[in-house]
Amino acid sequence: MILQVAFIYFAAVTVFSALMVITRKNPVHCALYMLAVFTHVAGLFVLLDAEFVAAVQVLVYAGAILVLFLFVIMLFRGDGMKDKARFVSGWPIVAPIAIALMGLLMSILMHSGFSGAQGSYTIEAVRSAGNSQVIGMALYTDYLFPFEIASVILLVAMVGAIVLAKKKAD
Repeated sequence: MILQVAFIYFAAVTVFSALMVITRKNPVHCALYMLAVFTHVAGLFVLLDAEFVAAVQVLVYAGAILVLFLFVIMLFRGDGMKDKARFVSGWPIVAPIAIALMGLLMSILMHSGFSGAQGSYTIEAVRSAGNSQVIGMALYTDYLFPFEIASVILLVAMVGAIVLAKKKAD
């Protein structure tokens, strides 16, 4: 019963805050509502016994990404943003498309089942070793090559960003 009440709370606040993010005019208020979304999604992950994912959610999204958004908002914020109407003219077109896409997604989810192969790390392994340890073992054994490829791609992107920023400074 407590888990159901907690789920309803986290889900309701997440949906409400997400709606507030897209409907508020003040970008700082949008960012604060986004913080509420990120923290409540982390709460949902905790309810699913995914503590590692919840910690990453708080550290990466609520910590780093939101701070980056706030820096960009403060850097580019102008008084002209308050006068512009947001999403007023597009609602009659976007609402039916969104409802149709939601219906299509629900239809796909109802008529399909997950048939993927089960990995070598089962629920018993997670319960005995811990969530973070099993993720680390899977990442550095079964998925080592994709992990290394992702790190090389991020390194190339970082070097490219530095080169582009240095060219603009010159």
